[in-house]
Amino acid sequence: MSTSHPSSLDLDKITRRQETHRLPIIELRRLTKRFGDFAAVDDLTLDIAAGEFLTLLGASGSGKTTTLRMIAGFEPPTSGEIFMGGSPIAALPPFKRDINTVFQHYALFPHMSVRDNIAYGLRMRRVPAAEREERVTKALEMVKLDQLGARSPRQLSGGQQQRVALARALVNRPRVLLLDEPLGALDLKLRKEMQLELKHLQTDLGITFVYVTHDQEEALTMSDRIVLMRQGRIAQVGTPRDLYDRPASRYVADFIGDTNLLPGTVVESGGGTTTLRMEGTTLRGLSDAALAPGTEAWLTVRPEAIDLSDGAHPAGHNAVTGTVADAVYAGSALRVHVALPGGRRLVANVPSATVLTNGSTVTLTWPVDQGRCVGD
Repeated sequence: MSTSHPSSLDLDKITRRQETHRLPIIELRRLTKRFGDFAAVDDLTLDIAAGEFLTLLGASGSGKTTTLRMIAGFEPPTSGEIFMGGSPIAALPPFKRDINTVFQHYALFPHMSVRDNIAYGLRMRRVPAAEREERVTKALEMVKLDQLGARSPRQLSGGQQQRVALARALVNRPRVLLLDEPLGALDLKLRKEMQLELKHLQTDLGITFVYVTHDQEEALTMSDRIVLMRQGRIAQVGTPRDLYDRPASRYVADFIGDTNLLPGTVVESGGGTTTLRMEGTTLRGLSDAALAPGTEAWLTVRPEAIDLSDGAHPAGHNAVTGTVADAVYAGSALRVHVALPGGRRLVANVPSATVLTNGSTVTLTWPVDQGRCVGD
């Protein structure tokens, strides 16, 4: 009776999955990076779990790429510490960190074949030829390019070149893979396809991915956790559902997905709900923390949570009445823009078969637990 033994790649996968229980793999402690008087990253503390897909999300200038570059070793921190597996690495050069990086511009060698591009790092590390060939072959299979190893990069599509860049990084078997806007050069359709492929690949390998993007839909699609950054600091960190359903501030609610933001004055707050007074109307929403009565706050409610009412006001629902300003057909839904008496607008996604006339009066309702009251 023969006994099969796991291959080196299988053993590598087992090791990666075992590492997911040794949390965290990367620790950032009070990390700061200044360029003159400007703090690109300001006193940032974050743990990155082994085996997770973590996304640094934010607008241009939020500090996400600078954070990634400090983890990679391309930028030295002004102050603070970086730990990997419990050991400090802030003073180590990039090549001494068990980390690889994939950039938006793939920087493939045009005079080399796909196979030679992938093998380049192994050759520089003097990996024996037989092992090098085996690892390159497995890397090509991993990114579904095993039939294209002899081609040059210029003979590949943008998506295929991106896969070569991934294979070149993964063939070194890093404990952490950093990805800086790697899909930015692709068209929308291919970008969406590659988002799913990247997530499936990361899940299969169990390698820690730290991904930088400004695209909130991309972050929601791919991430185990999202770190939303603002002006060098963390605005909120959590799962995609956390940030979408439980935004911690007006900034987070506005940045993640489409939402309505209605300003008001806090009437009362406690027990997980807050009541706001807005231009003569009382609205209620969930809140994670009590807001001080008399202060300004915002009610955020997603367009898909809002319904058109036939005049009834269901218990446990908010209701506002306004005038239809516009109704835009969006395929699966009709996006209705309703002008409220105070001049603000509310957007609701209703069934696409709904017939509405501009200027008509409508009542919009939504469950109290579908809205959240937040501060700035």
